[in-house]
Amino acid sequence: MATPTEVEARLIALSKEYDGAYSDLIDADQAYLVKKAQLEIAMARSRMTYAGMSSPTGKNYTVGERDDKSLLDNAEAHIEMAYAEASVKASKENAKRIQLQVDIARSVAALLRSEMSN
Repeated sequence: MATPTEVEARLIALSKEYDGAYSDLIDADQAYLVKKAQLEIAMARSRMTYAGMSSPTGKNYTVGERDDKSLLDNAEAHIEMAYAEASVKASKENAKRIQLQVDIARSVAALLRSEMSN
């Protein structure tokens, strides 16, 4: 069984780890928002380019064709945004994991206090 000192040390370490995870989440979220905005701007530019163009058949591109061509033109930016979004999700899950460990350590501390008072 853990000692109160060990539980206290673990809670302090988890607190520091949680601060780091929260900082990582802020950074990841900011990076995601920048990538998302860059992709949206690039997609709009591409769609506007295709809006006035004719397809090889001589007809104007449909909305779907413009969207598809724009996505292909900006595939790298789309992939970068997807990675940034995945990083945000991973950071959130890491923060949840640390919070769960804090809850467990608090439960252990309560159990130790209960045993010591008996």
